[in-house]
Amino acid sequence: MASLLQSLLDPKKNWLAAQHMKTISKRLRNFGLRYDDLYDPYYDLDIKEALNRLPREIVDARNQRLKRAMDLSMKHEYLPEDLQAMQTPFRSYLQDMLALVSILEIYIYIYMYIDFIVHPSLRLCILVM
Repeated sequence: MASLLQSLLDPKKNWLAAQHMKTISKRLRNFGLRYDDLYDPYYDLDIKEALNRLPREIVDARNQRLKRAMDLSMKHEYLPEDLQAMQTPFRSYLQDMLALVSILEIYIYIYMYIDFIVHPSLRLCILVM
């Protein structure tokens, strides 16, 4: 089942997925954005934590891209064609850190569960709350 889903979403194997990716790429290039810029740190705390762990230069570049996109959108304009050609909308800067944050979160939950089992006195504290 998973391989079927992967083949449906793979742009190399599915024509519709390729067309969707092409459309998204064009829209992101119009405003000079990357796909990872679309993630909202207020919606997902993992995104917020991943952004906090990234180097300051990368976060500043992200904020500049978002400000430029909002400015262009308010003016009902697009980036000039020469700048659109230089854009890399699917170059990821957030996915690796997001995976790391997810793994760390799993480790924290496992540690808390083990700590809960090892220390039975915590059961009483949790039941009282």
